Amino acid sequence: MEPIRVIVHGALGKVGRELVSAVCREPETLLVGAVDLQATGKTLALPDGSGEVPISKDVGEILDKCPADVMVDFTVAKATMPAARAAARKGVNLVIGTTGLSTDERGELEQLVKTNNIGIVMAPNFALGAVLMMHLARIAAKYMDSAEIIELHHNQKADAPSGTALLTARQMAEAREKSFPRPHDIDKNYKSRGEEVEGVSIHAVRLPGLMAHQEVILGAAGQTLRIRHDTINRECYTPGVLLAVKEVVKRKEFVYGLDVLLGL
Repeated sequence: MEPIRVIVHGALGKVGRELVSAVCREPETLLVGAVDLQATGKTLALPDGSGEVPISKDVGEILDKCPADVMVDFTVAKATMPAARAAARKGVNLVIGTTGLSTDERGELEQLVKTNNIGIVMAPNFALGAVLMMHLARIAAKYMDSAEIIELHHNQKADAPSGTALLTARQMAEAREKSFPRPHDIDKNYKSRGEEVEGVSIHAVRLPGLMAHQEVILGAAGQTLRIRHDTINRECYTPGVLLAVKEVVKRKEFVYGLDVLLGL
């Protein structure tokens, strides 16, 4: 079986470098090209020493030069949509880990799937532990009275609250089939109470020294339950991304969330 040909968009970023390394190590995938606005040369040396691949600031140039099955995008929201449109026109499937995309942009991605007969897997978090944290929070939400979320990220993260925190709150409410009751002090408009989503107050922390962390705190009479996930390094995203790369070539549909691929 031929390996899945992959282009990494955002290849010189912190996550991108981990993905380049992971794609090179995985026998079922083959890195064929890379894109990054910080590219200075025309080739990228592969971390396993097996050679080099073309790299460019221009995603269109790499798509033309490097026939691919999947493009993995870990960039920023304003760069994702032009790249997705270009890849879709070429019939290249997409795995998107960029957060901060609007509802309209997500709708456009769903339309690109239909128009170009491709697959797209998009997830707010590709860390398997984070996906399991959200799954456990959904289970607990049905039995506890109230909930709050504290999410902590590095100070370079562009969006707040995080996509993972927003999705967690919405999925918890969906599991309950109703929103959590509003805490009584929300009506007093305390700014320190965070952003309310489905009755869940989300508190966003942005500090240097952090990476990606989330704690879901649920409360009921006389007790609390805490579910927490901590990211130790960016290697944590690679198993989920590789799973998505292998699955997206089999699916001509838009898939949101790694939990779908895991069958949770």
